Amino acid sequence: MINKRPTRQIYTDYTPQDLNVWQTLFTRQMEILQPIVSSEYLNALKAVNFTAAKIPDFEEINYLLKPLTGWSLEVVPNISPQHEFFEYLSKKKFTATCWLRTFDQLDYLEEPDMFHDVFGHVPLLSNIHYVAFFKGISTIFLKYKNNDRVIELLGRMYWFTIEFGLIKENHALKIYGAGIISSKGETRHCMSDQAVHLPFDVENIFNTSFRTDIYQKTYFVIESFDQLYKSLSQIEEALKEYITVAL
Repeated sequence: MINKRPTRQIYTDYTPQDLNVWQTLFTRQMEILQPIVSSEYLNALKAVNFTAAKIPDFEEINYLLKPLTGWSLEVVPNISPQHEFFEYLSKKKFTATCWLRTFDQLDYLEEPDMFHDVFGHVPLLSNIHYVAFFKGISTIFLKYKNNDRVIELLGRMYWFTIEFGLIKENHALKIYGAGIISSKGETRHCMSDQAVHLPFDVENIFNTSFRTDIYQKTYFVIESFDQLYKSLSQIEEALKEYITVAL
């Protein structure tokens, strides 16, 4: 696409190669996801009009999200620093890149590109309970941003929900985490016998570390996005023992 990482989406800059990458990733991933991804995600895909045939246009996405949840996209060239990311979330803005990987990077990329950010995260920004949790986590983060231990624990909560969360639907295990949704390998792994599935529990998540360079060993399962939203008070309560007043 563009040699320089863009700070705004110029739709006419996308090339036929970019479209081919998007189509390939979208089609391949949906074939795997269709039977095992959350129905909430499938409904959300329709809400933002995502298809294989068209690279998402951020202006169109913002237009569709506004009446649904009031959220919008903020273009960034690379992964946002943690503080900046949560500042934007507190304003109902999700930071996303608008550049796409190349064909030789289809299966692995060191940093998030548009397919992860947009295909993985954006559809569920149309879900009212999901974004209420998203914004709630950012509010807690900004409240305790000077407490390194609290930030570490909130990072674990974000990782095991927004990025790598699973949900129970009609007694069946389904995927909703963006880190799984955008990864062919993680999608298959998280449903395999090698993965450990545990019920969502705030204290257990706080006590579970993770690595970013391997498939996850443990996944936490929520009952609904409403449960996730209602856990915000539990999260704050559980954090109290780690909160110290900065002098």
